[in-house]
Amino acid sequence: MWLGVVWGLGHTVTLFTVGAAIILFNVIVPPRVGLSLELAVGLALVVVGLLNLKPPADDGAMGLPGEGKRERIPAWRAFFVGLIHGLAGSAAVALLVLATVRDPRWACAYLLIFGLGTLAGMALITTGLATPLTAASQRWPRFSRGARLVTGLLSLVFGVWLVYQIGWKDGLFLAAPHWSPR
Repeated sequence: MWLGVVWGLGHTVTLFTVGAAIILFNVIVPPRVGLSLELAVGLALVVVGLLNLKPPADDGAMGLPGEGKRERIPAWRAFFVGLIHGLAGSAAVALLVLATVRDPRWACAYLLIFGLGTLAGMALITTGLATPLTAASQRWPRFSRGARLVTGLLSLVFGVWLVYQIGWKDGLFLAAPHWSPR
């Protein structure tokens, strides 16, 4: 749950900071900047996937994969991923808020409440996913390695797909990018 809270906190910090700047200072996010922020999410997924595919330092120390001391994900890493994740969606959320709430103070208050809801949601999702995976890993020692491999591959494949979509389909690496906040 703690990693979900930290991930959500990072997401909320950038969502609120960038969203408030868009609302208060009428910042326009150019397509290339918006696509670059979304590309950062794809690259973060690639990095997270590669980190999950890397075997733990103590893997096989006792002869069986998954035995021994479990590696913990550092909180700073979850916070950093949250910061990047929040950057990608900030413009879209801010523009949605601006379309419905005209008073900048209320729009910023809405962003803050939205961010807190996102933080709670990320904590619940992380806990909901981690609880059964942890229980299965404790019951079947080899399950942990398989789950790590599957989640690493999913993250890597989805990240590469996002990089391709954003870089070439949406045109970040081409002459005329086309982007609308989503």
